[in-house]
Amino acid sequence: MKNSSVSAQIEFKNVTKMYGTVAAVENLSLSVRRGEFLTILGPSGSGKTTALMLLAGFVAPTEGDILIAGKSVAAVPSYRRDQGIVFQSYALFPHLTVRRNLEFPLEMRGINAAERAARVDRMLERVHLKDYGGRMPSQLSGGQQQRVALARALIADPPVLLLDEPLGALDRNLREQMQGELKSLHREFGKTAICVTHDQEEALTLSDRIVVMRAGQIEQVDTPEALYDRPSTRFVANFLGEANILDNPGFKIESDAAQPAGTVAMIRPERICVAAPAAPKRADGNQRQSVTGTVEDMIYAGSLRKYHVRVGSSMLIVREHVASEQRTFRRGDEVRLEWLRSDIRFVIA
Repeated sequence: MKNSSVSAQIEFKNVTKMYGTVAAVENLSLSVRRGEFLTILGPSGSGKTTALMLLAGFVAPTEGDILIAGKSVAAVPSYRRDQGIVFQSYALFPHLTVRRNLEFPLEMRGINAAERAARVDRMLERVHLKDYGGRMPSQLSGGQQQRVALARALIADPPVLLLDEPLGALDRNLREQMQGELKSLHREFGKTAICVTHDQEEALTLSDRIVVMRAGQIEQVDTPEALYDRPSTRFVANFLGEANILDNPGFKIESDAAQPAGTVAMIRPERICVAAPAAPKRADGNQRQSVTGTVEDMIYAGSLRKYHVRVGSSMLIVREHVASEQRTFRRGDEVRLEWLRSDIRFVIA
């Protein structure tokens, strides 16, 4: 299936959506590059779903404008916007077979029967459901239904793909499999994809960039790597993964960089190494800060161990991958924690 030649660049220009006196989205300005997979991430009430509904045309902005390929769509109804939509609930037609579900958007666009059949055959094969065209949605597993929903959104070749918690109804293992499938489909079809999710791991796995929203506004936009490694605020550091916020920790923070005014030090749990107090120092010990503490809890999670270690007035979280011949520390054990001074980050308090 060929990609559309229409530019799918998306722009929110100072968009506000009011519900009474409450701003669900406030002064949102955002540009999405053509072919980009952008995820909007945030807690409940952050405005992420409202932003997607504005783009889909299900709600209209109170102020501002939304552009697709340089043209305003703020007043264009949803059914006239050329975009595919995938919902968490799949939203398949329960009374239609898989094949008829895929044919429906093509019929709405006036595509002839022969071309419809050819497209459906190609798409069913692409999503590994070649032999399932005659089944009803109720006869499919959750993962299969999600594949049908993705196929239906893509089959009419829209330039924009909107994903509303697309994998939220799946169990963990299946969700991870579908993340790989969704990423593969995005690369193959080259659509501009906007995804809304509350799942941080999903956002990190799928996205070219992530938008973190809070209280209707953008808190930070960046690549997954930059956003995780260099969060700009305490909120982003805590929301995207786990973070040790070293706010009055009871010991002096050593860092390779000067601490800017109005910030607090932060370090990710996996950047901290745990060892017995008398264990030999690492070869790069002159680049590290070392503190001692007491283990208050150890959580075993298969491939990972998580320690809660009391250091002075602070409780530090340490996360390490389980390896053979690795010492396991228990509650009450004295330990030495150390980390590279270059791994300290400063976030706006």
